[in-house]
Amino acid sequence: MAIERWTAWDALYMTVITITTVGYREVHPLSRAGEAFTVVLLIGGVGTALYTFTLLATVVVEGGLHLRFEQRRTRRMIDHLHDHFILCGYGRIGSIVADELRRGGTPFVVVDRDPERVHQVVVAGMLGVEADASREEVLRRLGIERARGLIAAVGTDAENVYAILTARVLAPNLFIVARAETEDAGRKLMRAGASRKPPQNGGR
Repeated sequence: MAIERWTAWDALYMTVITITTVGYREVHPLSRAGEAFTVVLLIGGVGTALYTFTLLATVVVEGGLHLRFEQRRTRRMIDHLHDHFILCGYGRIGSIVADELRRGGTPFVVVDRDPERVHQVVVAGMLGVEADASREEVLRRLGIERARGLIAAVGTDAENVYAILTARVLAPNLFIVARAETEDAGRKLMRAGASRKPPQNGGR
Protein backbone atom coordinates (compact mmCIF):
# COMPACT_ATOMS: atom_id res chain seq x y z
CA MET A 1 0.00 0.00 0.00
CA ALA A 2 2.81 2.42 0.86
CA ILE A 3 5.04 1.56 -2.09
CA GLU A 4 2.59 0.83 -4.91
CA ARG A 5 -0.43 2.80 -3.63
CA TRP A 6 -2.63 -0.29 -3.90
CA THR A 7 -5.89 -0.76 -2.07
CA ALA A 8 -5.90 -2.66 1.23
CA TRP A 9 -7.53 -5.71 -0.37
CA ASP A 10 -5.10 -5.84 -3.29
CA ALA A 11 -2.15 -5.52 -0.91
CA LEU A 12 -3.50 -8.26 1.40
CA TYR A 13 -4.25 -10.59 -1.52
CA MET A 14 -0.78 -10.09 -2.98
CA THR A 15 0.86 -10.67 0.40
CA VAL A 16 -1.05 -13.94 0.96
CA ILE A 17 -0.26 -15.43 -2.44
CA THR A 18 3.38 -14.39 -2.04
CA ILE A 19 3.96 -15.87 1.43
CA THR A 20 2.09 -19.08 0.60
CA THR A 21 4.15 -19.35 -2.61
CA VAL A 22 0.99 -20.07 -4.60
CA GLY A 23 2.41 -18.15 -7.53
CA TYR A 24 -0.69 -16.55 -9.01
CA ARG A 25 -0.21 -13.56 -11.24
CA GLU A 26 0.50 -10.18 -9.75
CA VAL A 27 -2.51 -8.04 -9.06
CA HIS A 28 -0.85 -5.06 -10.72
CA PRO A 29 2.54 -4.60 -12.37
CA LEU A 30 5.25 -3.99 -9.75
CA SER A 31 7.77 -1.20 -9.73
CA ARG A 32 11.39 -1.87 -8.85
CA ALA A 33 10.68 -0.92 -5.23
CA GLY A 34 7.71 -3.28 -5.21
CA GLU A 35 9.84 -6.12 -6.53
CA ALA A 36 12.47 -5.50 -3.85
CA PHE A 37 9.78 -5.51 -1.16
CA THR A 38 8.38 -8.77 -2.55
CA VAL A 39 11.83 -10.39 -2.29
CA VAL A 40 12.12 -9.30 1.36
CA LEU A 41 8.58 -10.51 2.04
CA LEU A 42 9.29 -13.90 0.51
CA ILE A 43 12.53 -14.45 2.41
CA GLY A 44 11.18 -13.17 5.70
CA GLY A 45 7.70 -14.69 5.45
CA VAL A 46 8.65 -18.12 4.17
CA GLY A 47 11.66 -18.25 6.50
CA THR A 48 9.47 -17.44 9.50
CA ALA A 49 6.89 -20.03 8.46
CA LEU A 50 9.55 -22.73 8.08
CA TYR A 51 11.15 -21.83 11.42
CA THR A 52 7.77 -21.96 13.18
CA PHE A 53 7.00 -25.35 11.64
CA THR A 54 10.43 -26.69 12.67
CA LEU A 55 9.97 -25.37 16.22
CA LEU A 56 6.54 -26.98 16.56
CA ALA A 57 7.83 -30.27 15.17
CA THR A 58 10.71 -30.23 17.66
CA VAL A 59 8.38 -29.60 20.58
CA VAL A 60 6.10 -32.46 19.54
CA VAL A 61 8.93 -34.91 18.80
CA GLU A 62 10.83 -34.20 22.02
CA GLY A 63 7.70 -34.54 24.11
CA GLY A 64 7.55 -30.93 25.21
CA LEU A 65 3.94 -30.54 24.18
CA HIS A 66 2.96 -33.71 26.00
CA LEU A 67 4.86 -32.51 29.07
CA ARG A 68 3.00 -29.20 29.09
CA PHE A 69 -0.35 -30.96 28.84
CA GLU A 70 0.69 -33.30 31.65
CA GLN A 71 1.74 -30.39 33.87
CA ARG A 72 -1.52 -28.59 33.20
CA ARG A 73 -3.49 -31.72 34.01
CA THR A 74 -1.52 -32.15 37.24
CA ARG A 75 -2.23 -28.56 38.28
CA ARG A 76 -5.95 -29.03 37.67
CA MET A 77 -6.00 -32.23 39.75
CA ILE A 78 -4.10 -30.56 42.60
CA ASP A 79 -6.53 -27.64 42.54
CA HIS A 80 -9.35 -30.12 43.22
CA LEU A 81 -7.59 -31.83 46.15
CA HIS A 82 -9.11 -31.40 49.61
CA ASP A 83 -8.30 -33.03 52.93
CA HIS A 84 -5.17 -34.52 51.37
CA PHE A 85 -1.58 -35.15 52.46
CA ILE A 86 1.48 -33.42 51.06
CA LEU A 87 4.29 -35.96 50.93
CA CYS A 88 7.68 -34.24 50.80
CA GLY A 89 10.26 -36.62 49.35
CA TYR A 90 9.98 -39.86 47.40
CA GLY A 91 13.03 -41.77 48.57
CA ARG A 92 12.94 -45.11 50.37
CA ILE A 93 10.69 -43.90 53.19
CA GLY A 94 8.64 -41.58 51.00
CA SER A 95 7.83 -44.36 48.54
CA ILE A 96 6.71 -46.64 51.38
CA VAL A 97 4.47 -43.90 52.78
CA ALA A 98 3.04 -43.24 49.32
CA ASP A 99 2.16 -46.92 48.90
CA GLU A 100 0.41 -46.94 52.28
CA LEU A 101 -1.58 -43.80 51.48
CA ARG A 102 -2.52 -45.20 48.09
CA ARG A 103 -3.69 -48.51 49.54
CA GLY A 104 -5.75 -46.64 52.11
CA GLY A 105 -7.43 -44.52 49.45
CA THR A 106 -6.09 -41.32 51.00
CA PRO A 107 -5.60 -38.43 48.55
CA PHE A 108 -2.04 -37.10 48.44
CA VAL A 109 0.50 -35.33 46.27
CA VAL A 110 4.26 -35.98 46.21
CA VAL A 111 6.77 -33.15 45.95
CA ASP A 112 10.44 -33.88 45.26
CA ARG A 113 13.32 -31.96 43.70
CA ASP A 114 14.59 -35.03 41.82
CA PRO A 115 12.97 -35.17 38.34
CA GLU A 116 13.61 -38.92 38.06
CA ARG A 117 11.70 -39.61 41.28
CA VAL A 118 8.84 -37.39 40.18
CA HIS A 119 8.76 -39.32 36.90
CA GLN A 120 8.47 -42.56 38.89
CA VAL A 121 5.55 -41.08 40.81
CA VAL A 122 3.73 -40.05 37.64
CA VAL A 123 4.38 -43.37 35.91
CA ALA A 124 2.91 -45.12 38.96
CA GLY A 125 -0.29 -43.14 38.47
CA MET A 126 0.16 -40.76 41.39
CA LEU A 127 0.31 -36.98 41.58
CA GLY A 128 3.86 -35.64 41.61
CA VAL A 129 5.46 -32.21 41.40
CA GLU A 130 9.13 -31.41 40.85
CA ALA A 131 9.81 -28.61 43.33
CA ASP A 132 11.39 -27.60 46.63
CA ALA A 133 9.04 -28.47 49.50
CA SER A 134 10.50 -25.75 51.73
CA ARG A 135 9.28 -22.91 49.47
CA GLU A 136 6.08 -21.13 50.43
CA GLU A 137 4.79 -20.74 46.88
CA VAL A 138 5.24 -24.47 46.29
CA LEU A 139 3.25 -25.47 49.37
CA ARG A 140 0.54 -22.96 48.50
CA ARG A 141 0.36 -24.42 44.99
CA LEU A 142 -0.05 -27.86 46.55
CA GLY A 143 -3.06 -26.63 48.52
CA ILE A 144 -1.58 -26.61 52.01
CA GLU A 145 -4.51 -24.53 53.27
CA ARG A 146 -6.85 -27.38 52.27
CA ALA A 147 -4.55 -30.24 53.29
CA ARG A 148 -5.13 -32.71 56.10
CA GLY A 149 -1.44 -33.01 56.84
CA LEU A 150 2.16 -32.92 55.66
CA ILE A 151 4.69 -35.75 55.77
CA ALA A 152 8.33 -34.58 55.73
CA ALA A 153 10.50 -37.40 54.37
CA VAL A 154 13.12 -35.57 52.32
CA GLY A 155 16.83 -36.41 52.20
CA THR A 156 18.20 -34.77 55.36
CA ASP A 157 17.00 -33.59 58.74
CA ALA A 158 17.90 -30.02 57.79
CA GLU A 159 15.66 -30.16 54.70
CA ASN A 160 12.85 -31.59 56.80
CA VAL A 161 13.24 -28.77 59.33
CA TYR A 162 12.94 -26.14 56.60
CA ALA A 163 9.89 -27.84 55.11
CA ILE A 164 8.22 -28.10 58.52
CA LEU A 165 8.96 -24.48 59.46
CA THR A 166 7.49 -23.26 56.19
CA ALA A 167 4.42 -25.46 56.48
CA ARG A 168 3.78 -24.47 60.09
CA VAL A 169 3.87 -20.77 59.19
CA LEU A 170 1.39 -21.27 56.36
CA ALA A 171 -0.92 -23.64 58.26
CA PRO A 172 -0.55 -23.36 62.06
CA ASN A 173 -3.03 -26.17 62.73
CA LEU A 174 -1.73 -28.59 60.11
CA PHE A 175 -0.90 -32.14 61.19
CA ILE A 176 2.80 -32.76 60.40
CA VAL A 177 4.73 -36.02 60.52
CA ALA A 178 8.51 -36.04 60.00
CA ARG A 179 11.25 -38.65 59.67
CA ALA A 180 14.40 -38.24 61.73
CA GLU A 181 17.90 -39.69 61.44
CA THR A 182 18.65 -39.41 65.18
CA GLU A 183 16.85 -38.78 68.46
CA ASP A 184 18.41 -35.32 68.66
CA ALA A 185 17.12 -34.54 65.17
CA GLY A 186 13.71 -35.78 66.24
CA ARG A 187 13.62 -33.25 69.08
CA LYS A 188 14.61 -30.47 66.70
CA LEU A 189 11.90 -31.47 64.27
CA MET A 190 9.35 -31.37 67.06
CA ARG A 191 10.52 -27.90 68.05
CA ALA A 192 10.34 -26.84 64.40
CA GLY A 193 6.65 -27.73 64.37
CA ALA A 194 6.26 -31.46 63.71
CA SER A 195 3.15 -32.91 65.35
CA ARG A 196 4.99 -36.18 65.82
CA LYS A 197 7.75 -38.22 64.26
CA PRO A 198 8.02 -41.91 63.27
CA PRO A 199 10.77 -44.13 64.74
CA GLN A 200 14.30 -43.49 63.49
CA ASN A 201 14.98 -45.40 60.30
CA GLY A 202 18.69 -44.84 59.74
CA GLY A 203 18.20 -43.68 56.17
CA ARG A 204 15.85 -42.48 53.57
